[in-house]
Amino acid sequence: MITRFLLSNMDKRGYAFLAIVAAIGLLVPLANLLMPAGSPFHVSTATMSLWGKYLCYALLAISLDLVWGYCGILSLGHGAFFALGGYAMGMYLMRQIGSRGVYGNPLLPDFMVFLNWGELPWYWWGFSSFPFAMLMVLAVPGLLAFVFGWFAFRSRVTGVYLSIITQALTYALLLAFFRNDMGFGGNNGLTDFKDILGFNVQAQGTRAALFAMTCTMLIAGFLIARGIVTSKLGKVVIAIRDAESRTRFLGYRVDRFKLFVFTVSACMAGVAGALYVPQVGIINPSEFAPANSIETVIWVAVGGRGSLVGAALGAVVVNWAKTVFTSGFMAPYWLFALGALFVFVTLFMPKGILGTVQGWWEKRRKPETMPAAEPAPAE
Repeated sequence: MITRFLLSNMDKRGYAFLAIVAAIGLLVPLANLLMPAGSPFHVSTATMSLWGKYLCYALLAISLDLVWGYCGILSLGHGAFFALGGYAMGMYLMRQIGSRGVYGNPLLPDFMVFLNWGELPWYWWGFSSFPFAMLMVLAVPGLLAFVFGWFAFRSRVTGVYLSIITQALTYALLLAFFRNDMGFGGNNGLTDFKDILGFNVQAQGTRAALFAMTCTMLIAGFLIARGIVTSKLGKVVIAIRDAESRTRFLGYRVDRFKLFVFTVSACMAGVAGALYVPQVGIINPSEFAPANSIETVIWVAVGGRGSLVGAALGAVVVNWAKTVFTSGFMAPYWLFALGALFVFVTLFMPKGILGTVQGWWEKRRKPETMPAAEPAPAE
């Protein structure tokens, strides 16, 4: 029943997206594990991990598009939810190190021993359990989004003011997590991970499993987001985006709809962060940087705001370009190129890459209507 609901009214673009991501999630790990290194079909572990990072960003972009593209909430702080999910996963991975750390302490992470912490802080309790850590991946970003949204939406804070407040939120978290006395590793963050669920996190098979799981979560996130926007609730959310005052005058509790979508979006961003950390191998306060959240907005704008597939496409395309252009002579100019890309898309491609290509394709396929021939005069 749930599957039927999620797949109901799915268009060709949605089915194509699901098919492509599923194929990537199956074929890439197989090409990594089964094909010899000299084969043209072999995918290296480094390449697989890199593209796994791109797909984590795609899930983050979908979560932002859910609130910005469909609800009209321009959040400049979604990087905070992404980072909080990453820290929850990082805390679990740090607890798995045990006595294999540099200082050999079976309970305290190395940075706590170095800073002369006497005991494990209470907020680290339970993170030795994978189910508890996964619960925190959802609960911590979701609870923060719920509390923030409760006050912001009930106070009817909208527009640029809400965007500035969300940016201030992520900047405040950046400053807090930089402090050594917070118990999250300070500016060095959490790193040197060993195991996940008893498997070596650096092993080829583990990397392949993480990539496949990332594809699975991307599909699940897309289906959940699409299920929301195509439901009756989604129609109200879109009405809030287009005419919030009219929707409120019709009797809808606008703040509750916005709060629900914002909280779900934060949970999705937290899952993206949790998948990102074991593949990258580190999580530090720089993930809270406001620039990261602004960059996520650019991904969605480039791919196509109000199109879940477009948001994912924009995240992959922009981050692939970032990898290419920051490794050569263009490295010092990448931020200028990124800003120019955002301006270009805003002025000349307001529907993003996907929307522009789709419009061009439909216009080309539409048959030209010929003017009707005038009847010949009667002789």
